[in-house]
Amino acid sequence: MDFDLELTENCKPGEAYFRLYRWKPFCISLGANQKIDSVNKWKADEDQIDIVFRPTGGRAILHAEEITYSVIVPADSNFSVKNLYRDINLALIEGLKKYDERLGSTELESQQTHFPSFYKEDISAVCFAVPAKCEIKFNGKKLVGSAQRRLSNAVLQHGSILCGSYHKKIADYLNVNNEVKSGIIKELEQSTIDIPEIINSKVEYDKLSDCLRQGFEEFFSVDLLLNKSN
Repeated sequence: MDFDLELTENCKPGEAYFRLYRWKPFCISLGANQKIDSVNKWKADEDQIDIVFRPTGGRAILHAEEITYSVIVPADSNFSVKNLYRDINLALIEGLKKYDERLGSTELESQQTHFPSFYKEDISAVCFAVPAKCEIKFNGKKLVGSAQRRLSNAVLQHGSILCGSYHKKIADYLNVNNEVKSGIIKELEQSTIDIPEIINSKVEYDKLSDCLRQGFEEFFSVDLLLNKSN
């Protein structure tokens, strides 16, 4: 994520980036304005889970069985960040459909949550508890969580594509009472879904990455210059 922010801060006109990566070790990321004491650091350390801050807002995410994507594009006077947010998610949907036809029912959320009200609720400690408008869902459940930040010269959008259920363990690492923890677990069970749950098969990460790249290229009519690294 530091590298995403570095690319955003140094993005030049005519440049754009599309990145896909995974996490080792697993990691909890907090929104830029979230307090560090919302997480049980002792338990996270014991389980060898890192804690970092995201350059975007929102609440806690446990990055584990997922592919994280990021898109960095230069900003200009004709730029619509709302349209970019929607279009990037549409491009990701094209890639998901290429990966498996059973993901063909993925769609964009049409409603916008009133976040000032939502953040007053106990379950708001986790990012995947509620979808935002134009985020990707499957049968009403959130499959991809995304966030966006605009700097002076570029826009960063990134998000988590759920490739397993480990993200639901986030409740174990939050400094909340048992009642709130139970509510968060229940909410994540009801509001999120992952690819293996849909296709009844483990994710082939390399294949999924290739399909996402192809979907992105076709949707935006671009040819990406590949740069694979660990």
